[in-house]
Amino acid sequence: MLKEERLSTIMDILDASGVLTVKSIVKKLEVSDMTIRRDLDELSKLGKVIRIHGGAQSLNHYRHDELSHIEKQEIHIAEKLEVAEAASRLIHEGDSIFLGPGTTIELIVKFINVSSLRIVTNSLPVFNLLEQKNEDFDTYLIGGSYRKKTGAFVGSIANDAIDKLKVEKAFIGVNGIKKNSVFTANIEEGSIQSLVLKNARAKFIVCDYHKFNKEDFYNFYHLSEVDQIITNSNTEEKLLEEYKKYVSIMCSKK
Repeated sequence: MLKEERLSTIMDILDASGVLTVKSIVKKLEVSDMTIRRDLDELSKLGKVIRIHGGAQSLNHYRHDELSHIEKQEIHIAEKLEVAEAASRLIHEGDSIFLGPGTTIELIVKFINVSSLRIVTNSLPVFNLLEQKNEDFDTYLIGGSYRKKTGAFVGSIANDAIDKLKVEKAFIGVNGIKKNSVFTANIEEGSIQSLVLKNARAKFIVCDYHKFNKEDFYNFYHLSEVDQIITNSNTEEKLLEEYKKYVSIMCSKK
């Protein structure tokens, strides 16, 4: 089987099933483990599949199950770092900010380069990273019902706390953006993110370009009510023009 035919076949199999392991593709196509790994890496670099630990996920198959926090950490790392660094440049001395759950948001912490900051978060991983950074920030961890899948605190207790707070800037991660809708995988996470955005003076959606034209379970906000999307420098111009109808877009610089 020629390489082009093999890549096309892998895409067809993935689109039909949603997620496949390297082992299962090797069995179906009867080629070596290393060949399939190289194929999946190439398809991932082309933005045609999502590379996950031990296999790949289709971009076109609707997932009913949410990726785990560890799985999300392992995909599109270079793109996430690029976007996180760009988002960090919007954080200034003395700001009051909210950092939501999500692996791209967690990476923002790595790039924060100010000494005076008030940070509110409902993400335990974000809070732990801030503690490791060992800066004298004024940090507030919002409690509530704990979602192990994402490391976020959600529910009525978290919502009540957030509803009383105002921040200058909110940085929110998403599972998908399609037309004027912003999506996440969980209703309770979406509810608290919606409250945060309502109470923020400046509202930022932080996502790599793979999240465009994707839906998930819960539509929690309108894109036209957001101030800006922060995304990758290599996002296709056609895609940018499509979404500039709804919102300002800032592309990171490599």
